[in-house]
Amino acid sequence: MATVMESAIKVSVLVPIYNVEKYLRQCLESVVNQTLKEIEIICLNDGSTDGSLAIIEEFAANDDRIVIIDKKNSGYGDSMNQGLKKAKGEYIGIVESDDWIELDAFEKMYRHAKANEVEVVRANYYFYKGGKDKKNLYIDPMATGRVVDPVRQTWIFYQAPAIWSAIYKRSFLEENDITFLLTPGASYQDTGFNFKVWASAHRAFFTTETFLHYRTDNEASSVKSLGKVFNIAYEYEDIEKFLREKDLFEELGPVLEIAKLGAYYWNVERLKLSLLPKFLTRMKAEYKKAESEGVLIEEYSVNPTQWKMMNFLLKHSIPVVMMRLLFGRMKNAVTRFCKKIWVVTHPSFQKQRQIREAITELFAEVDFLESELKSIKKEQE
Repeated sequence: MATVMESAIKVSVLVPIYNVEKYLRQCLESVVNQTLKEIEIICLNDGSTDGSLAIIEEFAANDDRIVIIDKKNSGYGDSMNQGLKKAKGEYIGIVESDDWIELDAFEKMYRHAKANEVEVVRANYYFYKGGKDKKNLYIDPMATGRVVDPVRQTWIFYQAPAIWSAIYKRSFLEENDITFLLTPGASYQDTGFNFKVWASAHRAFFTTETFLHYRTDNEASSVKSLGKVFNIAYEYEDIEKFLREKDLFEELGPVLEIAKLGAYYWNVERLKLSLLPKFLTRMKAEYKKAESEGVLIEEYSVNPTQWKMMNFLLKHSIPVVMMRLLFGRMKNAVTRFCKKIWVVTHPSFQKQRQIREAITELFAEVDFLESELKSIKKEQE
């Protein structure tokens, strides 16, 4: 039975769990078999109603390093905060329960952390879908192999959060009061945690090594309710509060607004049209405020398309913006249609059935968008 003295714990691994019995064994196998043995594994069962708890208990019976926190469902943020309070390791690692990690991951990241005396170590990761891995090489090789101050390297703030592809010095998190926002469910809570880390850290180490397998074929996170839509806004509201309390807003406010723009733009692109008016109204108010405070600075922008969309929003009414977005989606639908036509007609011109199906799909999508627009117009009247 594996065990480790509390004083010798090098990494506390937080595993948030909610109804993932299908993937949980693979996840826990990858953690309990780490080559770094001086770890504790904190399993945070957030009121699972499937067989997840039984699987955790089965693993815990054979490994004293596993700590179980079994609680009523209260959301990802609360689970992670309870894990942070319970952790005793020198560093904190995170493995989502439907992902898994290379067996030498924590040994290598811990070695980097100690050799360079840093607060954070961040690595690349894999996208996993349909039984295949694809490396996401998002870390700039020019920033690796040396200690980096994130506040001086603003590109770091614009990366995907990927908080599970890193380890964090526990004392650093505690000293800077870095925790997760308590919002329902599991939506965007990594956003605030990630930004607070980079806003507070002055010694970070990046490696192009790839450890974590991020499963993308288990995504059930499509936005279906207006309450969930605004979770991303709540995250940035909390980040701004954090920066102001730490006297960091003057320096990092412009970075915050551009990072937020990327997240909001992604949300605008994916939301159902019926949910967009209220979201765009809030977005417009926030950027009007940022503009008045002088923290909306084009030089910080990393994506001209996003900047252009935001400026259009500031200068036009919500119905006009909605119309533009509708035409944009119709244009994208036509583009997808043309690509399908090319696929089914090249090099053969015999696949009439596939062409008819593509045409039917195109018209159905256009009809749907038009009906959504009509309903929005009625709400605006």
